[in-house]
Amino acid sequence: MPASVNARKAKRVLLGLIGYPIAHSATPAMQEAAARAAGFAAHYHLIEVEGAQRDDLAAMLEGVRRLGFSGINVTYPYKEAVVPLLDALSPEAAAMGAVNTITVADGRLTGHNTDASGFATAYRKLGRNDGDRPVAIIGAGGVGKAIAFALAGGGVGTLRLYDIDRGKCEALAQMLAGRARIEIPASAAAAAEGAAGIVNGTPLGMAPNREMPLPAGVLRASQWVADSVYHPLWTPLMKAAQSIGATVMSGRELAIHQALDAFALFTGAEASESAMSSAFDAAMAERAGEHAA
Repeated sequence: MPASVNARKAKRVLLGLIGYPIAHSATPAMQEAAARAAGFAAHYHLIEVEGAQRDDLAAMLEGVRRLGFSGINVTYPYKEAVVPLLDALSPEAAAMGAVNTITVADGRLTGHNTDASGFATAYRKLGRNDGDRPVAIIGAGGVGKAIAFALAGGGVGTLRLYDIDRGKCEALAQMLAGRARIEIPASAAAAAEGAAGIVNGTPLGMAPNREMPLPAGVLRASQWVADSVYHPLWTPLMKAAQSIGATVMSGRELAIHQALDAFALFTGAEASESAMSSAFDAAMAERAGEHAA
């Protein structure tokens, strides 16, 4: 059956995720639960490949095109690497040069970024009005880019970008020209100093890693602190921020809201937030039980 056949009409959808490491991902449970709630079946397949190069990614994407997938997600470390291999990009994905969602229609692969739209929703739900007070983003890779665009579009006037690769910050600053005022401090601690909020856009803190993206001593109770990592849900950063009374937003919020937006792109149907949230929480409880055993 050619990939151009719309799987949604058959009420059975094949989806997947490319990345590494992804064995811990809660996305299969969320997407399959949303499909059941919408009245059809979905199978979500993990495509876990370490160290994939351009030719490897091109081969995987060709398989996605030919094997009847309705779409796939892309996560660390391939969100930027897949961009030149796609047939088209949404305007937002093209602007930031990062993709976390790919749809398949009529044999064409189109890249989208629901990290950006998902984080924008999560930020709105915080009820903040940060205005020109700076928000610090640690990490200027694929998810950091999406978070920066989300905050700039959500009314944050000043963004502080820090990455161990300063060139990534400078490139992102050019992408954001006209959207927000950009500062590039010399350290993560300097980025956090006096900031209204701090967001971890790096994989630091993802199990088994227990590092923090910045020293705990720079956090303040007046700040909001968010993490893009959700395995574990309470990363060292989240624990440190909570312990001093800061407002915290765990990786749960980004995970769920980006998945809601991706499901709509994959299927044309609205996802049940309650079904996805329950599936996420159940998957995380199962992971916690596995580690405790």
